[in-house]
Amino acid sequence: MNGAGRRPLPWVPLLLGVFALLDLRVELQLLIDHFTWSSLAQIPLHHPLAVAVLLLLPALVRSTR
Repeated sequence: MNGAGRRPLPWVPLLLGVFALLDLRVELQLLIDHFTWSSLAQIPLHHPLAVAVLLLLPALVRSTR
């Protein structure tokens, strides 16, 4: 059981973050291997939902706690 001051982990936002990273894994690997500014700019165009989830993840975690 949780202690008096402990809160449960917000599973839904963390799961969304994991799914977003899984969606971006190929692009992130390409960026690590061969970084270009144009490839970095293409990520939000091809994966807008994953980028939005990652950008909003801190607010999602805060709002669920």
